[in-house]
Amino acid sequence: MRAIYACDPGAVRGRLYQEEESTFRSCFQRDRDRIIHCSAFRRLKHKTQVFVAHEGDFYRTRLTHSIEVAQVARTISNALNLNIDLTEAVALAHDLGHTPFGHTGEDALDELMAPYGGFDHNAQTLRIVTALERHYAEFDGLNLVWDTLEGIAKHNGPVTGEIPYALESYNAQHDLELHTHASAEAQVAALSDDIAYNNHDLHDGIRAGLLDEEEILDLPIVGDCYREVDQAFPDIDAYRRRHEALRRVFGVMVGDLIDTSRENLQGAGAGSAQDIRELGRPVIAFSKATWEDLKIIRAFLFKNMYRAPSVMEQRAKVTIALEELFPIYMQDLSLLPSRWQGEIDLAVSDTAKARLVADYIAGMTDRFALQQHAELSGRDVMIAG
Repeated sequence: MRAIYACDPGAVRGRLYQEEESTFRSCFQRDRDRIIHCSAFRRLKHKTQVFVAHEGDFYRTRLTHSIEVAQVARTISNALNLNIDLTEAVALAHDLGHTPFGHTGEDALDELMAPYGGFDHNAQTLRIVTALERHYAEFDGLNLVWDTLEGIAKHNGPVTGEIPYALESYNAQHDLELHTHASAEAQVAALSDDIAYNNHDLHDGIRAGLLDEEEILDLPIVGDCYREVDQAFPDIDAYRRRHEALRRVFGVMVGDLIDTSRENLQGAGAGSAQDIRELGRPVIAFSKATWEDLKIIRAFLFKNMYRAPSVMEQRAKVTIALEELFPIYMQDLSLLPSRWQGEIDLAVSDTAKARLVADYIAGMTDRFALQQHAELSGRDVMIAG
């Protein structure tokens, strides 16, 4: 039985374009299915998480990451009696707007777009699901319900200050109440993202040789889990030891989030999903002690993995690729796909042209971006030297 403050599919604010709802799926199930079937979701298969796609098939991609986030989010949402389908929809969609090459690509594209309003992957996700996906006969985008769109836009908290242009443009016609917190379901999706990447980046970092397994024994939570495994299974092989320890790290984080959030929800006195939005503070949270531990783990990953010399070398190369690709398209929009001709004809200002180019580049996979750069520039940035 869902909690009184869970989002109710029978009480949603509807879709921008009215549709007859399914007789066998809730609106949130339908949203989740549309997200899974959209082109941007499939392209996540070849978008990097940390490593550039060609470096190995073992490492996480944006697609496998999104699936892991959704799995964690479903577990937490179920334990808290929230709406599992809405939670899963937001979790699956949360990275649709990522550029090729992860945050490296986003940083590069944001810098290139600085004269034209900048670039933000969360806002781009909303742009994808409301405009750029063009498969349906009656509307652009996926025509998701308000609650799903709100979760995508605000899962990291209220949007304050300067609002990214992609988000501001849509919000002008369909008010997502950007000043409030999102639903509890969207908040679960946001912190499930933290749980997933902290765990799988430890695993991938060790596998890639960027992290010393003995060094991570000094990390909070992680070291305790390794010691538990060593005590329970003294003769276990190294690979099973690592997997068993890191799955326990997963369990500690998930358990702490559930326990703390359950206490927060009980103390909030919320009688509806809207009460959660208007509470003025998040209700889904880790305990203070675990949050401090997570900050230590993130700092360790940032220093030893995300800023490792080999990773930084690749970051520099792909940044050059995007920095050179962007002006090539800006100078000749005819290089964009022919099906974009309608938008090209309307792009008369430099800002309109830049946003069109940014949409195209942001949608590329790692390998396609490198292929396009090599073809149009005449050189391959990934070749050493």
